Amino acid sequence: MLVRADGVTKIFGPKELLKNVSMQIDDNDRIGLVGPNGSGKTTFLKMITGDVIPDSGELTIRTNKIVYLSQFPSFDDDTTIGDALSEEGNVTNKRMQELEEIMASGELPKGMDWNDISLEYAKLQEEELQSNKSDAERALDHLKTFGIGDRMDGRMTELSGGERAKVMLAKVLSRAEKADLIILDEPTNHLDIDAVEWLEKYISDFKGAVLIVSHDRYFLDRTVTQILEIDGSKMNHYTGNYSQFVDKKALELERKSKEYQKNMKERERQERIAHEQHSMLWFSSTHKTRMKMLSRMEIIDAPDKNKDLSIDIDAAEKSSKNVVMARKMRVMRGKKVLFEDVEFDINAGDKIGLFGPNGSGKSSLVKALMGEIPYRGDLWIAPGAKIGYFEQNRDFLNPEMTSFEQIDDYLEGEARSRARSYLYRLQMTKKDAERKIKTLSGGEKARLSLAMLLSMNLNFLVLDEPTNHLDIMARHAVETALAEYKGTFLVVSHDRYLLDSVCNKVAELKDSTFTMFNGSYSQFKGVRKGRDMVEEAEVYKVISAFTEWNSRTKYSKGDRITIAPSEKVNFQWAIDNGKLRKMPGKERKIITK
Repeated sequence: MLVRADGVTKIFGPKELLKNVSMQIDDNDRIGLVGPNGSGKTTFLKMITGDVIPDSGELTIRTNKIVYLSQFPSFDDDTTIGDALSEEGNVTNKRMQELEEIMASGELPKGMDWNDISLEYAKLQEEELQSNKSDAERALDHLKTFGIGDRMDGRMTELSGGERAKVMLAKVLSRAEKADLIILDEPTNHLDIDAVEWLEKYISDFKGAVLIVSHDRYFLDRTVTQILEIDGSKMNHYTGNYSQFVDKKALELERKSKEYQKNMKERERQERIAHEQHSMLWFSSTHKTRMKMLSRMEIIDAPDKNKDLSIDIDAAEKSSKNVVMARKMRVMRGKKVLFEDVEFDINAGDKIGLFGPNGSGKSSLVKALMGEIPYRGDLWIAPGAKIGYFEQNRDFLNPEMTSFEQIDDYLEGEARSRARSYLYRLQMTKKDAERKIKTLSGGEKARLSLAMLLSMNLNFLVLDEPTNHLDIMARHAVETALAEYKGTFLVVSHDRYLLDSVCNKVAELKDSTFTMFNGSYSQFKGVRKGRDMVEEAEVYKVISAFTEWNSRTKYSKGDRITIAPSEKVNFQWAIDNGKLRKMPGKERKIITK
């Protein structure tokens, strides 16, 4: 056991953020922590790191080898990449300093003895001697993997959001080699797909425990085997990856709904009988006995139902078959050519997802389409195209207005009421909508921009990272809306779940090359349907030879097999007939679905 919470509660002002929370992290666990924005996920992580103290309950931490990736790291203006990588020292050095201070003081901490301290100190010294590289050197190796390892003198404030994310991730992973627990708060924010897939492989190979907060469902499916959900102020535990959690959650809500309906009907029946007894036998007190029985009945609360997240986007009339035609397009940033000789067509009804490494020119291509930056080559956009543009910086928002005021100022007629309705469906509260825009978070500003854009009568949407900063429920609302949209759109995104669920074409911009593909992201990467998920598999030994007829695989006596929960139905007959014997332990296994 590394971490255990028993009845932990945290209150901020009048709000009970976490109430009576209990959970445990054991060595080698892979846990995803999910919940709406503002539900207390980051606060819970900071309790584990010691930055936030619980108001009540007991939080036990049995390791000091914890590394933490913050969602919002801050830097001084003059901090260089090299400074950011080397600051604070490493976990081993910090622990050795702590032990040296204990030995120098002569005061023995509670629960330890001098033999424990000397053995731990000797072990850490040996680790330090065996380590050929410093944390900063290992971090530099990771940065080279990410493609920015030659800019150590560059200032952190001059980097893009994706580059800063890579620097901080490299710093954390450089210390993970000696860590028992890695805590990652939104690690995929601003990362391109190549970096995210590299991180997935790293986490898969990591020997310690991992606790991840993420809204990237594709990422969670490939990295975790348990889900902790913060629902209201409570925490619920589910085994399995994110997709399995969704299935279990749906079944749980259905069961609770049936129990609630059954309870309501029985209470109504008892109340009706009591009233009938009272009206027919008004001189008797038998109805009072029935009412007393009713008062003692268990009252089952109705299950929490999510808000109506449906968003219906009205599309204007189609412009023509061809919406955009680009030939020999070239865009430069300063003296650097981002891409050239790019050619593509966007036809009416196309739903195109554009992805590629950070810095490849995706946003620049979009801005060239919108006429915001110069380009060379030929670009034709249909005269009847009514274009809506969702940009990352959202400079058009007035920081002194509230969201409601911005909607009234920017839109007219029915679009105003639709935008207000969409704000609600995108999980923005009335209280937040009445705050000035300058006080809103990046995710709240994104919700406002999306609500206004989707409420307008358009036939061609150009969306640059529309799901960044959105929680899972809001992402689902956007995906559902785009999937049902009758118009045309081009969406730039690193969100592979979005690229798989709403796009009928994907395009990759990489190394100045533009590649269009008819199909989803998963089909483009592997020319197949489905995607990989990690599951906690049981280990079996073959006692008697047999053939698994679903895959037509033959197994011999003595073979060792790992069987994930989703595969078990194919092997159940072999287990029941004694051809397989379960062995101790479990292993993680990648399953393609």
